[in-house]
Parts: sequence; structure tokens; C-alpha cells
Amino acid sequence: MLSGPCGIASWIVGYEFYVTRADHWSDGKPEIPKEEWLDLVVQDPELSLAGYNGPYFALWSGDSKYGADAWFNWKRGQVHTKNPDPPMIVKALQIAERLRARVQGDDGEIYLPDGRVQVNGVVDEHPEMDWRTW
Repeated sequence: MLSGPCGIASWIVGYEFYVTRADHWSDGKPEIPKEEWLDLVVQDPELSLAGYNGPYFALWSGDSKYGADAWFNWKRGQVHTKNPDPPMIVKALQIAERLRARVQGDDGEIYLPDGRVQVNGVVDEHPEMDWRTW
């Protein structure tokens, strides 16, 4: 059984990751405008609009265990994906950098480029929290 970063059985309920400008993704403000997302998709050769699941749903052609099914979607001012593997987290961090945002999990934890996770403002130094090893 796969577990999410906070012990959630991700194969049952899923675990969302958000590229957000908000302090907490659930606040939703400030938003990433959909136009910025669409511009990024057009400029990024690894992303392409899928043509299904809505007008902002993009597939990622990078090196993910999900292959051609790896995706990112803009909704309500944020870009999100579900159950990302480490290569998708790297891509989310690249997207966040380009959109002047950050990557945050369902429980509000922040994903850092060096593999660490920040929880409630404190970097969790436990080796099992290094997302690069998941």
C-alpha cells in the first residue's frame, strides 16, 4: 500500500499537491491567473493541453511512473496534481518557480527543492520525509 507524506493511504483517497501563491492552498488567494498557466503550458515543451478534463488540463511528458498519464491542472487560481511521484514533484517545483509560487500538499506542508518538507514553518529533518526517496 502506498502512503502519502502524512500517512494517508493515497491509493484509496489520493493526495493533492498544489502550486499556489496562497499562504495555504485552501485560501486560494492570491490566485495564479489562468492566462499565466496557459502561457506557461504553451512555452513548456514538456506540457501540452490534453483536450479533455477541461480547458486547463495539461499532460506532462516527463519521466514519471505514470508515463503519458502524468498531469497538472489549473483550477480556482492554483495548479494541482494528484499522487505525484518524485519526478512530478520536481516538475511542480519548476512550475512554481516560473509562476512565482510554491508547492504545497493537502495538509499544508511545503515541498522544498532540496527534498525537504516544511511543516508549520519548521523543516522536517527526518530521512523518511525526503520526498526524493518516495
